[in-house]
Amino acid sequence: MKRTFIIILLITVSFYANAQNTFKALVRNDRTKEILKGATANIPALKISTGADTSGLITINNIPNGKFEILISFVGFSKIEKVISFPLGHPGQIIEFGLEPQLDQLDEVVVQTTRTNQNLRDIPTRIEALPLEELDEKSTMRPGDIKMLLGEATGIHVQQTSAVSGNASFRIQGLDSRYTQLLQDGMPMYQGFSGGLSLLQISPLDLRQVEFIKGSASTLYGGGAIAGLVNLITKIPNEIPEATFVLNTTSAKGADLSGFYSQRSKRVGTTLFGAYNYNMAYDPSHTGFTAIPRTNRITLNPKVFLYLDDQNSGWFGVNSTYENRYGGDLRVITGRADEDHQYFERNKTFRFSTQLSFTHKINKVSSINVKNTIGYFDRQFALAKWDFRGKQLSSFSEVNYVSNKERSSWVAGFNLVTDHLTSQPLKNDIGYSQTTFGTFIQNVYRTADWFSIETGLRLDYNRPSASNASDGLFLLPRISGLFKLSPQLTSRIGGGLGYKMPAPFNDQSEQEGYENLRPMIINQLKAERSYGLNGDLNYRIPVGDAFLSINQLFFFTKVDHPLLLENKTFSNASGYIRTQGAETNVKLAIDELGFYLGYTYTYTDTKQNENGLFGSQPLTPKHRLSFDATYEIEGSFRFGAESFYTGSQLLSNGTIGRKFITFGLLAQKMWKHLDVFVNAENLTDLRQTRWENIYTGSIANPKFRDIYSPLDGAVINAGVRVKLNK
Repeated sequence: MKRTFIIILLITVSFYANAQNTFKALVRNDRTKEILKGATANIPALKISTGADTSGLITINNIPNGKFEILISFVGFSKIEKVISFPLGHPGQIIEFGLEPQLDQLDEVVVQTTRTNQNLRDIPTRIEALPLEELDEKSTMRPGDIKMLLGEATGIHVQQTSAVSGNASFRIQGLDSRYTQLLQDGMPMYQGFSGGLSLLQISPLDLRQVEFIKGSASTLYGGGAIAGLVNLITKIPNEIPEATFVLNTTSAKGADLSGFYSQRSKRVGTTLFGAYNYNMAYDPSHTGFTAIPRTNRITLNPKVFLYLDDQNSGWFGVNSTYENRYGGDLRVITGRADEDHQYFERNKTFRFSTQLSFTHKINKVSSINVKNTIGYFDRQFALAKWDFRGKQLSSFSEVNYVSNKERSSWVAGFNLVTDHLTSQPLKNDIGYSQTTFGTFIQNVYRTADWFSIETGLRLDYNRPSASNASDGLFLLPRISGLFKLSPQLTSRIGGGLGYKMPAPFNDQSEQEGYENLRPMIINQLKAERSYGLNGDLNYRIPVGDAFLSINQLFFFTKVDHPLLLENKTFSNASGYIRTQGAETNVKLAIDELGFYLGYTYTYTDTKQNENGLFGSQPLTPKHRLSFDATYEIEGSFRFGAESFYTGSQLLSNGTIGRKFITFGLLAQKMWKHLDVFVNAENLTDLRQTRWENIYTGSIANPKFRDIYSPLDGAVINAGVRVKLNK
């Protein structure tokens, strides 16, 4: 009897031991795909509730066999209730849940550009952010570069600077590209000479967020951000490995192959991005010149992340790109040159840069951050009758202190920026050296729940080489205010000063290929100085089952004594450039449907001298309108339609460019490990060559007109995205 009892007891214990199951879950923001580290899981029947650990993983042990309802929740997101049967089909598996942001929480986005990593809605500076979900869509529309990504943003205009090589720059609120900054992870990696081809050499697959500041951003980023800046935030590793590959081909004879991999353990993480981009020479208008040049590009960007302990973490990365871009006369490109067919433009570029970031948390509210980037850029620019080569060595180093308290946030620090350019031919040397020492302090103070004020001050000392310009000391104040007038209505008002040291890089010198530019005479040049103001109103309200958001922005910027290029010589105008206008953004979300309307009005004028001679800034459309409609079933299907209107604009020769409209469509089908996409741009096949010749003179020695509308016409791209994530 005793023996029988022991056997029964052992069987019972064994049964209950085997009946204890483990539930593991990872909760993500269904829109941005970011892990929600504060998520909780609750099993009401068992009276068990637990939260995620520091990696975002939820673990519940000792769950008996059977069916149980599990409630997943996170503040600001809709809850999910799901019945799960135990034991699981695959013991130990991690179940992923996607929580939808509540309608009044759609702007719960943490931004990095302000250094404090605060929520977008609590920052007095007006910042726009494209989260991972929108970047995911853009990466299928144009996987090889971010030209389209920026071109579709309200208030940003992408200007093509070469008719045959596709080179392009971007302008914010009507100002030349030299007044903007393009950052990566808060570091200026694409400035000066290295910025010429930057839009065409950055892939969106490596990005997790893009942040825009329009208007002066001088306090933290220096005087060069007169018109604003774009900060590209790259992906970081999570404990759930990610491996994504995109294969894309286009009707314009192009192909893209790119891949991204990331993984993190407790102490070490890594990301690796690589891409190969190719395009054959393409001439849809049969002009004899390439609308898209023959292009070969290879990119490799590895990063290593170290999580030493709860107080110390950092990462180190390398960015490298080689590109050969060959455009011009098709007969030359295909090896059939003769006496009449000689024109070409060849760009050979090599980028190599290192990035370093380290953070030490002093306590829960404060930290010290160190950043550094060293960049090398080599560009060989060859024309039929002209060769130019420039080598740029630049660096950026910064140490800052951040404190985030309940009512007040502080950022203070100093940085060192160096820039050295050597150029050939020596008889036309436009090389220079420049060193900038800067120190800054910025404070955000929440005086009340309805009002916050941000004040900042920067002091820069510039020490150029003797061949470029005199020394300069610049004091740059900035102020912004956030007014939460009601739960539905907020307003931001701000402004600041800026400056730009003389440098031979602008849209015009890029367009002319730096041909025969005369060296800058430093004693005759001075820094451009600016001041800018902006203010906006943001209204957000639910309308039945829909949600409506309206933002109205007004802006004004004035740049005194702008640097002009006339007759191959740089000089300061005695007048100014002034830009002013408005942006209107309307978003409407209705379940799976989304609608977006953006309108930009920009009026830019110049006063060339004190005698009162006025003129308009060339290549600045006064009116731009965009409309976008999307239908998406999360994780299953996406369809989008878009249209863009660009108004007439003054051209460099004094004529008026034609206004035009383009249309596009996108369809994407998603499965767990595979996406298939088709995207069509410019469906009406609009091309500038349809109504005018893009060059004057002979085909052997062409003089190209301003390019203000598409040259490549209708382009359809299609491809697959393979996702090997667990």
